[in-house]
Amino acid sequence: MSNFAFVFPGQGSQKIGMLAELADQNPIIEKTFSEASEVLGYDMWQLIQQGAQEDINLTQRTQPILLTCSVAIWRLWNQKQGAKPSQMAGHSLGEWSALVCANVIDFADGLKMVEARGKFMQQAVPVGQGAMAAIIGLDDKAILAACTEASTLGVVDAVNFNAPGQVVIAGANDAVERAMDICKAAGAKRALPLPVSAPFHTSLMKPAADNLAEMVNTITFRAPEVPVMHNVHAKNEHDPQAIKALMLEQIYSPVKWVDCVEQLKDSGVSALVECGPGKVLSGLAKRIDRELIAISTESVTDFDAALTTI
Repeated sequence: MSNFAFVFPGQGSQKIGMLAELADQNPIIEKTFSEASEVLGYDMWQLIQQGAQEDINLTQRTQPILLTCSVAIWRLWNQKQGAKPSQMAGHSLGEWSALVCANVIDFADGLKMVEARGKFMQQAVPVGQGAMAAIIGLDDKAILAACTEASTLGVVDAVNFNAPGQVVIAGANDAVERAMDICKAAGAKRALPLPVSAPFHTSLMKPAADNLAEMVNTITFRAPEVPVMHNVHAKNEHDPQAIKALMLEQIYSPVKWVDCVEQLKDSGVSALVECGPGKVLSGLAKRIDRELIAISTESVTDFDAALTTI
């Protein structure tokens, strides 16, 4: 299968014990974590195998952990001489994983960037003042209208367009609660608060982007070796300076994941390989377009099946 894309998950896919089975049979997994641990100064592998879920849920830990998971699986894929994808895309944080795997930035620089990204995103809105919620079973227009109506109470935006009938909203607590009520009254099947510590991808995150800009400008960005589809506009970008700008804009802009997947399909991609823990993106792909083949890589069985299928 010559035309396939690698997709990289974002926050929410982390769990204690992830990648243990792959690591038992493939030393490159733990070796990648050892490399990351040296860069960041703590034992990341021990944390994800023997730590507590609440510890890996802290966003400045979650982000480098998931980046390392994706890079480890990507390295294993190349070690096993897996085929080269025609494109890459990542969901939110996962876009940084895509940039590392496409050799736009070095792994060590990526780790430092996403750790700082997590810290700045958390600092932008004090814990307890922001919220996110998933709206299930309501069309995008009705959700956008609900956010507009509720915005009299504070910032609230539709921030993750994950699949048809599955959109995440975020913003100030009162505004998010009001928007949830409006969505339920408009016919949403469910409106579920999400266990996150900040309202990601809203305008409230602009200070995080401003803080991260100083770091971004010290990092070398290169043209991607594999084209990367960006969350902000669902297009590929090859100019390193433009990529820098997109990665800052992404922090306070919606994740247009449905558009990204549809653009991949329109460009000829027929399969998505989810490079990271969990099966979140594989599940979303089936909801976006049933014709797409979606394959996860977290277990030995899934990874081997991906190698064989692709």
